[in-house]
Amino acid sequence: MYKPAKGLFRLTKFKDLEIKEEKPSVEVKEEDFYEPFAEWLMNEVEDATKAIPLGGNKFKDKWGTPDIIGIVKPGESDIVKMPIEVISAEIKTDTSNLIMALGQACSYLLFSHKVYLSIPKQSPETDISRLDSLCQIFGIGLVLFDVSNAKDPKFEVRVRTAKHEPDFFYTNRYLKLIENELF
Repeated sequence: MYKPAKGLFRLTKFKDLEIKEEKPSVEVKEEDFYEPFAEWLMNEVEDATKAIPLGGNKFKDKWGTPDIIGIVKPGESDIVKMPIEVISAEIKTDTSNLIMALGQACSYLLFSHKVYLSIPKQSPETDISRLDSLCQIFGIGLVLFDVSNAKDPKFEVRVRTAKHEPDFFYTNRYLKLIENELF
C-alpha cells in the first residue's frame, strides 16, 4: 500500500497505472452552473438572502469579478440587525487549472466577507486534497459538484467558509457597479 495524496491510499500493484480524469460526455459551460449555485447559496446553505450570477469582466479588474455574488442582509422583522455581508463564488468546470481558480477566489477576499470555490468532484483526488488544505488555511469554502449534470449538480460542502473583514473601499467600489441588480 502507498499514499499518493493526503487521505488517499492505494495498493502498490496499481502504482504505475495512470488515473484518468473523468471528462463529461457532453461539453458543459461554466455558466450553466452559475444559476444553480446562486440558488444553492440562498436556499440550501442559506449563506445569502440574494445571489446573482455575474461572471465576465463586470468589475473591470483582472480576477476581480466573481462568477456569483450575493449578499446576506437582516430581515425586516429581525430585532437585532446584522450588517450586510458580501458572499462571492468562483466556479470551475475545467479541472486543468484549479490552482488558478484558488488564486481568483483569494482575490475576492478583498471585497467579500465569505468566499466559495466550487470545483468538479470528478477532479483528481490529489488536487482536491491540496485544495481542501489550502481552502482551510485561507478560510475559503470548498464545494464539490457533479460537472456532468448542470440541472442537478448536487453541490456538497467539503470545507466551510470562514467570515473575513473585507477592505470596504473595494467592497463599495465593486458593489456600486451592480447596486441595482443586487439590492
